[in-house]
Amino acid sequence: MSGAPLIESGAAHDDGVYSEGREGHDTHGHIKSFVRRAGRMSEAQHRYFDDMMPKIGIAYQPSPVDLNAVFGRDNPKILEIGCGMGETTAKIAEANPQNDYFGLEVHVPGVGALCKLIAEKNLANLRIGNHDAVEVVRDMLPEGSLSGIHVFFPDPWHKTRHKKRRLIQPAFVELLASRLKPGGYFHCATDWENYALQMLDVLGREPSLQNSVPGPTPAVLAAALEADSAASLPGFAPRPEYRPLTKFENRGLRLGHGVWDLVFIKR
Repeated sequence: MSGAPLIESGAAHDDGVYSEGREGHDTHGHIKSFVRRAGRMSEAQHRYFDDMMPKIGIAYQPSPVDLNAVFGRDNPKILEIGCGMGETTAKIAEANPQNDYFGLEVHVPGVGALCKLIAEKNLANLRIGNHDAVEVVRDMLPEGSLSGIHVFFPDPWHKTRHKKRRLIQPAFVELLASRLKPGGYFHCATDWENYALQMLDVLGREPSLQNSVPGPTPAVLAAALEADSAASLPGFAPRPEYRPLTKFENRGLRLGHGVWDLVFIKR
């Protein structure tokens, strides 16, 4: 089998615009921020995926889901987009049993790995969706239903021609912000300086969100974007204690690489 990346939808055009319609949603095309790759699953990942997803998976449906009913309680609901192999997601859920977490990941081996962690740690406050985040948020999550959103180290799509595929774009941020309760938080983290600048710009332009720390003036931000440098730029938050350092992040920090956190609050 070819190792070339596969665009999820067979109805995608060359520019990645999703055009395959669903009943009631045929006008909501969007550019995919991910590709489905033919990743190899270990035997354990296969086993835990098959055993756990019927128990803790939330399947896509083109209608709202009641997360309180899914979790069996009315506790704060946190959405995490892009769980990777699940280590950080599981650690956060384990350390914060008072919250309920809904993790979205399209990479099946990562879903299998997170299923394994959920089983081993007996995490009752974590569920998984294996579907495109834009469609899940748009179709399944009611407005004002979330207390927090995590987007940690999304694909930076570092080539200029691919930047339109980045997850943090104005339209999606507006959609995500609408799902937050007043006072809810939107937390992004990246180790790509150019993406950090884009995040600060896009989040700062969303009128329903307010930076949790003092941000730059428009002129200062414009100069930083022009220089493609976040050096000494205000607006980035200290890493919250609930976000653990990953081994890759620790290695990068030792090598002098930057990591930028942004935390915005719903007005």
